[in-house]
Amino acid sequence: MASNILKLCRPPVCTQLASLRSGCVLWRKPAAGTRHVSSDQPEKISRYPVPYKKDLPYDIVELMEEVESKGGFLPNVFKVLSHRPAEFRAFFAYYNELMNKETGRLTKADRELIVVATSAHNKCLYCVVSHSALHRIYSKNPTLSDQVIINYEIAELSPRERAMLDFAMAVCHCDTITERHFQALEEVGFDREDAWDIAAIAAFFAMSNRLAHFSDMRPNVEFYNMGRIPRDKSNDKVGGDGK
Repeated sequence: MASNILKLCRPPVCTQLASLRSGCVLWRKPAAGTRHVSSDQPEKISRYPVPYKKDLPYDIVELMEEVESKGGFLPNVFKVLSHRPAEFRAFFAYYNELMNKETGRLTKADRELIVVATSAHNKCLYCVVSHSALHRIYSKNPTLSDQVIINYEIAELSPRERAMLDFAMAVCHCDTITERHFQALEEVGFDREDAWDIAAIAAFFAMSNRLAHFSDMRPNVEFYNMGRIPRDKSNDKVGGDGK
């Protein structure tokens, strides 16, 4: 179930728009940039107003409702970016191409770790919290993303992961990229197409980090504990009698 909850984009309904998952109650009209949570206390998620559900294009509403039915809560990035529907579609289409493609040598956990490392450097609270949750789920490692958030250079990384993050951070820092950067990747099994993927993820999330920063986008509280404690399967019921 966790992998379904945290699968962030899928081929769209109607418009080949890419999507994320999750879901939550769509929107009453509270004060700008707030939503209601279960306690009925308003929670600020953005400095921009979150649109009424009835005012959004049908394909975006349909996407959000599908995501809701699969995930149990709607990541706040959906709500905040729905302020501009055309940009919402473009954002998630590119997100889907980068993060959910089935080609290349990057795993889903690899992709999330790149986002965590570069977003930590860019001081993006939303992306650090949400994508470290995704990394914990995909990697089944509850501590590595926390280490990377503090300092990836002393984190318990494999040589492959370290070369990948060194390359991503060189792009993030706008360092001059040389043949030596590519050679370091090739020495651990990546090729030039993988290098493009690593660089594109770092570049896309540099933009995403800045959107989240200027809009004061806040992470959902649900993200904080995801993937930290393995699910207790002993309580799963096989049949109606619990056997």
